[in-house]
Amino acid sequence: MNQEIAEYKLQFKVQLSATRRGARLARLLATEQLRSWGLPFESAAHVIAELAANAATHGCVPGRDFRLAVLSDADTLRIEVTDARGDELPAPQSAGLRESGHGLVLVEALADRWGTCREPFPCKTVWAEFDLPMWGR
Repeated sequence: MNQEIAEYKLQFKVQLSATRRGARLARLLATEQLRSWGLPFESAAHVIAELAANAATHGCVPGRDFRLAVLSDADTLRIEVTDARGDELPAPQSAGLRESGHGLVLVEALADRWGTCREPFPCKTVWAEFDLPMWGR
């Protein structure tokens, strides 16, 4: 599916400060939005927390915010986090002795798909998708 032209029936978008507080707020706001839509939110909340934390930590440029989008249609829940560091694309770290850097391994384990796309310079978007169960069909 071409995400550029996909039309999502449910959309929640918010711009937040690229800080730890902004990352925490992203998770809280998105979780409440998913709950209000009646969609599963446990795994998505972990992914949102990780992507928002990465935006606040690694994608942070002084004076620039990050953007969270939570989108859904009948089949898919899509999480997008856009930050101001398009020059650095993330990659999962292999297991090792490092204490941090394993968040994308968690994203990869929880989401059905994830990836990155470059936005107009200087931004990038990291996205994750979850397949939704066929409710009421």
